[in-house]
Amino acid sequence: MTKKILVVCDAAPFDAQIIRDSLDMALIFAAVDQEVSWLFRGASVLALKTAQHPNQLGIKDFFKQLKTLEIYDIDRIFVCENALAEFSMSSEELTIDTETVNIKQQQALLKKQDHVVKL
Repeated sequence: MTKKILVVCDAAPFDAQIIRDSLDMALIFAAVDQEVSWLFRGASVLALKTAQHPNQLGIKDFFKQLKTLEIYDIDRIFVCENALAEFSMSSEELTIDTETVNIKQQQALLKKQDHVVKL
């Protein structure tokens, strides 16, 4: 039976590879035919910003994989409205299509899930 799973991430892009681990987890859930969506909150929205070059820091560029989420039927990507404002970002600066959600919408989103996973 298909379950609704929301992966929630609020870690900075290079904070112990948490976003990469979240990406791997989302892809695993999608591979076993679960309905996966992803919510970026806090500093994690920085992972979606265009023109990043983690290889200059000696880190593998896993940000490219974020663009392949649609292939795995992970097409509902949410970003926190407050986080975008905190980092002076707009949705036009993001590398992938997202849905911006406020706090009330995030609470409603969380209630609709069968499982919420946060690393």
